[in-house]
Amino acid sequence: MAHKQALLVLEDGSVFPGYSFGASTPVVGEVVFNTSMTGYQEILTDPSYAGQMVTLTYPMIGNYGVNPEDVESRQIQPRALIVREVCFTPSNWRSSVGLSEFLAANGVPGIWGIDTRALTRRLRSQGVMMGALGTETTREELMTLLHEAPRYDDMSFVDQVTTGEPYHWPEAFLSACRESPQVVPALKTVPSLPALRERPAGADPRVVVLDMGLKFNILRSLRALGADPVVVPCGTSAQEILTLRPDGILLSPGPGDPARLAQIVETVRALLGQAPIMGICLGHQIIGRALGGETFKLKFGHRGGNHPVKDLTTGRTHITAQNHGYAIVAESLPIDVEVTHINLNDGTVEGLRHRELPVFSIQYHSEASPGPLDNMYLFERFMTSVKDGCSKVV
Repeated sequence: MAHKQALLVLEDGSVFPGYSFGASTPVVGEVVFNTSMTGYQEILTDPSYAGQMVTLTYPMIGNYGVNPEDVESRQIQPRALIVREVCFTPSNWRSSVGLSEFLAANGVPGIWGIDTRALTRRLRSQGVMMGALGTETTREELMTLLHEAPRYDDMSFVDQVTTGEPYHWPEAFLSACRESPQVVPALKTVPSLPALRERPAGADPRVVVLDMGLKFNILRSLRALGADPVVVPCGTSAQEILTLRPDGILLSPGPGDPARLAQIVETVRALLGQAPIMGICLGHQIIGRALGGETFKLKFGHRGGNHPVKDLTTGRTHITAQNHGYAIVAESLPIDVEVTHINLNDGTVEGLRHRELPVFSIQYHSEASPGPLDNMYLFERFMTSVKDGCSKVV
């Protein structure tokens, strides 16, 4: 079988030739790498990758196909997928479609056959950078496309990945997609919520989730712990959120630079003290900024399923799933904010807690998908606060 030639060109002039799979559309994005060994389907549907091209360091991808249950959002989110070797004949009883077909059906290109070790080493030494990917095109054409495109840091992606309308998370939310061979397209219609403000007596505690790039496993995790999750768009005001009478508020992960989200920061600042609040990843950075802290961009980010994080309150080290390119400046935090978790690889802030208000946050993904489930205890801690109506998170 003949494969179309493809090229990946980085902004420093580096060229990585390979072969095309998935769609053939030329794209531009920030090139990043993820060190997870499994979970490519969850990575592809993680909204935090919007605007990026993802390099997977594990050498062969696609061997277990794609299935309807493991999607994490309503569409494929990265601009492109970059792998060493792609498996075109998956073998797994859960698989309903191959990886290449999955990408093609959703208009997302991929490149395989390149030296992903050399690419990853370059990104680690030089830092993440913009790149252009094309099928049967020249280096010069891709460099022109790259120079004409806006940079990742200059764009805001949260508006592109948030939900268009509020919705509940019913148990049957994913059932419709099981009949679709393409998996993700069946999820593009989100069920509406006709009477959001009504709270029947004895209802489960309501957690309002501000969607800045939400992964479905956050909702699955909350529901498993007895919450009634209600998801609202990122532009929802503090007043509108409070009219939903939340017992707790969760700020989701998401893509891009938190410094570009001043309006959401102001919304969160207005919500402080109104209900227990938990922030994850971008939500953690938003809380940090709402409390007076600053953020900065990491050289090549943290993306993978094996990052060690120390919980300073217990002394325990947890292996965590991570996907972020920005972090909080520890020295910028006010005295009433405590750093609760640190990354053992580079010492960056991985968790915060306010000393008086019921607010805490983590930089990593407690919901995993993919990754270890060591950190579900954080959802349990949040739900204990929500159910008890505590004035402070324990």
